[in-house]
Amino acid sequence: MRIVVTGGGGFLGSHVVERLRDRGEDPFVARRADFDLTRWDDAERLFRETRPELVFHLAAEVGGIGANRSNPGRYWYANLMMGAHVLELSRTYGVGKLVTAGTVCAYPKLTPVPFREDDLWNGYPEETNAPYGIAKKTLLVGAQSYRVQYGTNAIFLLPANLYGPRDNFDLETSHVIPALIRKMVESHDEVLLWGDGSPTREFLYVEDCAEGLMLAADRYDGGEPVNLGTSEEISIRDLAVLVAELTGFDGEIVWDSSMPNGQPRRRLDVSRANELFGFDARTSLRDGLAKTIEWFRASLPVAT
Repeated sequence: MRIVVTGGGGFLGSHVVERLRDRGEDPFVARRADFDLTRWDDAERLFRETRPELVFHLAAEVGGIGANRSNPGRYWYANLMMGAHVLELSRTYGVGKLVTAGTVCAYPKLTPVPFREDDLWNGYPEETNAPYGIAKKTLLVGAQSYRVQYGTNAIFLLPANLYGPRDNFDLETSHVIPALIRKMVESHDEVLLWGDGSPTREFLYVEDCAEGLMLAADRYDGGEPVNLGTSEEISIRDLAVLVAELTGFDGEIVWDSSMPNGQPRRRLDVSRANELFGFDARTSLRDGLAKTIEWFRASLPVAT
């Protein structure tokens, strides 16, 4: 099968590519250096050269709260245009199936816990990541509309916050787990964290997410969005304590309450994924964090 993975050289995409290769496939890895999917000409060239039968659209421009606050316009534009181009080209080139990764940031700020897919339109997303979340949610509308008008088999999945090996550890743009790990591995005295630590998050190990995407590609052909997660939440304060334990950090954790907390709570109802294509996350947060910390330490330059 001719398979394209957009963002295949990135965090989530690289794990999907690995799984495809493990089962004997030879996916085409579409990297931004070769194909800028925000540009129609580049996106069209990708489809013209590869003629894919299956597309995993995992390319995204994304970051933590700080990056979202600094790039609201760019994140809205880039994610919207990439998704729209991929969807339209999937239609025109007769792609058999398009698997699109959305984001938990698309949910309304005050969504009742656990987040159910039917709640997706019941309010405005949390302000700091709304442009990114709305851009992604618009792709769901596109996928459903193309299914109705053109018969395009486009499915839309909503992963919880991802973490794991190969994550982005740049403190200017990273999400909370890689930022915590890097700060606590590199510091011995004090780490400064945004907010007051009270918000909760649900975290999904990247290899589990890749497995969910593969199962959905194989078994799900519906138009309704589907959550991917663990349905377990932890406060950012408790997460910081856990990362400190696993990294051996014994310094002081300082909270800057003048900085934003982000969405108050996040926990997904993941029953639809289990019912529709048999997905269950298998990696506990403690085990996943330990693997991520081990990978990060191994990636550090060797002192000479």
